[in-house]
Amino acid sequence: MNTNANELVQKLWNLCSLLREDGVTYHQYVAELAFVLFLKMAKETKQEDQLPKGYRWDDLARREGMDQLQFYKELLLHLGTKGSNRVQDIYANANTSLRHPKSLNALVKALDALDWYGVDRENLGDLYEGLLEKNATEVKSGAGQYFTPRPLVDAIIAVVKPQAGETVQDPASGTGGFLIAADRYVRSQTDNYFDLTEKQQAFQRRKAFYGVELVPETRRLALMNMALHDLEGELILGDTLSPVGRDLPKADIIITNPPFGTKKGGGKPERDDFTFPTSNKQFAFLEHVYRGLKAGGRAAVVVPDNVLFEENVGQEIRADLMDKCDLHTVLRLPTGIFYAQGVKTNVLFFTRGQKDKGNTKAVWFYDMRTNAPAYGKRTPFLRKHFDDFETAFGEDPYGKSKRKDQGSEGRFRKFSREQVEARGDNLDLLWLKSEELANADELLEPEIIAAEIKRQLQVALSELDALTVASEFE
Repeated sequence: MNTNANELVQKLWNLCSLLREDGVTYHQYVAELAFVLFLKMAKETKQEDQLPKGYRWDDLARREGMDQLQFYKELLLHLGTKGSNRVQDIYANANTSLRHPKSLNALVKALDALDWYGVDRENLGDLYEGLLEKNATEVKSGAGQYFTPRPLVDAIIAVVKPQAGETVQDPASGTGGFLIAADRYVRSQTDNYFDLTEKQQAFQRRKAFYGVELVPETRRLALMNMALHDLEGELILGDTLSPVGRDLPKADIIITNPPFGTKKGGGKPERDDFTFPTSNKQFAFLEHVYRGLKAGGRAAVVVPDNVLFEENVGQEIRADLMDKCDLHTVLRLPTGIFYAQGVKTNVLFFTRGQKDKGNTKAVWFYDMRTNAPAYGKRTPFLRKHFDDFETAFGEDPYGKSKRKDQGSEGRFRKFSREQVEARGDNLDLLWLKSEELANADELLEPEIIAAEIKRQLQVALSELDALTVASEFE
C-alpha cells in the first residue's frame, strides 16, 4: 500500500469518532463505512454503471439534514434488490445504525474531502483491508475472531502455492483474507492474469475462489473486500457444519482459520456425511476440510492446541486424518499473533491421499513458539518471522521437498507415524527446552498466562476423562 493509501486508512478510521454520539460500535462503523465507501469508490473508479441511476454517490452527497438520512435509508433498501448481483449481495438486508442526520452528513462530507488522488483500483482493496485490520486490533470491537493476521495468511499462501486453474475454498471465510491472498498470489504468478486466456481469466475471477461465512455482517465486509480486490467468487451465507457445507464442491485447496469453541447449545453438526459427530467446532471443521478435498488436494488449517492432544473423538479424528491424508507438517505458532491474546495455535498442512488408508508416513514439526518472544504491541509480528519456516518447509507445496531434521536443539523435527501412534496419536510434541526470558521487561501478558493455565487444565481434564472411561470397563 502506498503512503497516500496508508494515510487514508488512518483518516477513515479516525472518522469513527464522528459517529460516537450515535452510539455506533467499531464493528458497526466498519459496516456503515462499507455502505457509503462503496458508493464513493464506484464513482472514483468510474464503475457506477453497476449501481442503479438515482442511487449513486452524488445523489446522496447533494442532500442534507433529515432528507439525506431518509434517502440513505431508502438507498440501502433499494440497492439490496437492484443493481449488479454483487451490489445486491453487499446491500442485502442492509440497515443503518445512524440515528442523527448530522452523523451521516459529517461522514459523507469527510469522505468527499479526502484526497483520493493516487489511490488506484489495486490500492483500494488494500485500503479497505487496512480498515478491517484496524477493526480487528481494536480490543473493544471484538472483531479479531474474524480476521487472521496478514503475515500468517501470506506465509501459508507462500508454501501452499495456489495455481491458476485450481479451486480454493475457505469454509470459514471471515472477511475473506485467505481467498484474497490466494488470488493475489496467482496474479503474481501470471502477470495479473495477462498470461492466461480470456476463459481462464473468467474462471479465476468468478469460479476459482469460494467459501462460506456464518455471520451476515461479516459476510458483507468480506463481499466488499473481495469486490475492491476485483474478485467475484461465490461467498455463501450459511453454516459449513450444516448441509450447506456438505454440498460444497470438493476443492483442490482448502485454507481456513475456523472458529474455536463449542457449537451453541452443545449441538452436533447437522451433517450426515460426518463419521465423528462432535459439538467441538474446530474438530468438526477439520473433518469437513479433509473430507472436502479432492484426491491429491492440499490444505492448511489453523487450529488451537487442544486439537493436537484431546482424546476420545479428538484422537479418532486425528487418526482418520492421518489415514486419509498425508499430514506432512505441523507449524506451532507463537503466542500473541492473534488478536485474542494468549491463544495458542498451530497450522496443519496435509494432502488428501488417492486412497483412504495409510497416507501419513511421518509428520514434521516446526516449533516457532518455544523460546520465542511473546509477540504483541511491544513486539509486532512480521512477515519476515516466517522466513526460516518457509526455508525448512521447502519449495514443494505438498511437503515433499528434501528436508533436514535439525535434532533436539533445532526447531524442525521429524516423527514417524509409528512414533505418533505410540503416543495415542497425540500431536502435542515438544522437544526444545524452554529458557527463561532474556529480558526482564519481556514479561508475559496476564491473558497469556491465563490461557496457559486453561490449557494445562484441559490436559488434566482429558486425562481424568480417559481414566473414567477406563474404569468403566474394568
